[in-house]
Amino acid sequence: MDLQSIIKIKNLLRLQILSELKRKKLCGDELADIIGENKNEKLSPGTIYPALKFLKKKKLIIHKRIGRKKIYSLTKQGEKELLSAKKTFRKMFEKLL
Repeated sequence: MDLQSIIKIKNLLRLQILSELKRKKLCGDELADIIGENKNEKLSPGTIYPALKFLKKKKLIIHKRIGRKKIYSLTKQGEKELLSAKKTFRKMFEKLL
């Protein structure tokens, strides 16, 4: 059994996006670069944009168009969800660390 079957990677990506947007408003390319650097790999648009679309649909993030770019930020609901997810993550994994 590999790690990806244990932990849903796309859910971790969503958590990373929310976490980065808590720090700063960012466009999709900036998010891909930051998260990619943390994973030591380049994230493709096919990875980051479906996650952004999902989070927007769930009303956890919003965007504002500035020129050709969409700048994403957390909603109040997104902040609450991030806090809840961090607590759950910490509780699940603290024994492993």
